[in-house]
Amino acid sequence: MNDEFEPCPGDVPPLGDRKVVLVAAVALIDPDQRVLLAQRPPGKAMAGLWEFPGGKVDPGETPEEALIRELAEELGIDTTASCLSPLAFASHGYETFHLLMPLFACRQWRGIPQAREGQVLRWVRVADLHTYPMPPADVPLVAQLRDIL
Repeated sequence: MNDEFEPCPGDVPPLGDRKVVLVAAVALIDPDQRVLLAQRPPGKAMAGLWEFPGGKVDPGETPEEALIRELAEELGIDTTASCLSPLAFASHGYETFHLLMPLFACRQWRGIPQAREGQVLRWVRVADLHTYPMPPADVPLVAQLRDIL
């Protein structure tokens, strides 16, 4: 054992005065094994970055309920909790809050995803996900998703 401890790259800073924000995200996976990414629209925080669809979990909601609601609102598609399979999660300290984000996989839904909130959508092969600039919390999920799929 080494008495001189060096923090690992990407260590999460102490929470301090920041609040924890729970956000649920989903990797929608089509029959060709592509994953849907959404580009954050102008005017939003981190505009231009690509992310997995999803959103904040409201008080009294489970992450699955939040995803079902968000997918209907943002993409116009319907799914059920039984179609959402937990994959991984991100824990990332931003300057003003700490994000906790479970990532689910979904292979079954009704409807065709359509951008309803000004975002750009793109179906991306898992091997190409790393070429899309993403928010820092999403980046580690790409490698985990690649390893699982």
